[in-house]
Parts: sequence; C-alpha cells; structure tokens
Amino acid sequence: MTDQRQRPRRRGQGELEVLVLTALREADGPASAGWVQERLGGDLAYTTVITILTRLLAKGAVTRERTGRSFAWTPASDQAGLAAHKMRKVLDAESDREAVLASFVTSLEPDDERLLRELLGRAKDERED
Repeated sequence: MTDQRQRPRRRGQGELEVLVLTALREADGPASAGWVQERLGGDLAYTTVITILTRLLAKGAVTRERTGRSFAWTPASDQAGLAAHKMRKVLDAESDREAVLASFVTSLEPDDERLLRELLGRAKDERED
C-alpha cells in the first residue's frame, strides 16, 4: 500500500529569498538566522535559512555583522533591488546585449514603456548635473 499523504509543495529559491528578505525588513534591527527561522514559522531548517542568507549576501541583498559566534543580518535592498539584480545578471550573461534589450523593450506594455523612458530621462539628467 502506498502512502497517500501529500508532501508539502516545494518552494523555489527566489520565493524563499523573498520570504527571508521580508522577514528581515520586519525586524527592528539586525536579526539572527534563528529569529528569521522563527519569523517564517519554523518550517524551514536552520541550515536552509543560513543558505538563503548567504546567497542573499553574495547578491548584495543583505549585510551581516558578527555578534558573538554568529551573525546578525540586515537587508541591504528591497524586493525591487533584488529583481533588478536578477535582471542585470541575465543581461550580463548574454553576448548580444542589444538584441536582449530590444526584445525586452518591444515586449513592454505601453505604460511600462512610458515609465522606462521617463526613468531613463531622469537618469540622464542626473548624470549631467
């Protein structure tokens, strides 16, 4: 007879990163990995939380400072910053940047295209100042 119980849905790495960053932003200051684990309901293993925090550190999304024998973690960027980092990583991995950017821009909705043009104009103005 087979076991009919369903295993919990496996979350993707990006989903876990968002959950961990959200928990850190809710902290009153730097937080331990144990605090993050508790905040997320304790269903994640401590080692999984450490792995996610270490990946976020490598991406520049969090910082850490030593507190005794462990670390206290602080968010360095928000979800938008993390998404922008992922987009940049994808762009940097492609050899034909022009084709990637052209494909991206032509796939935007009109409101998003307008917003992108506005943001590029602001960035240009800031560089000129």
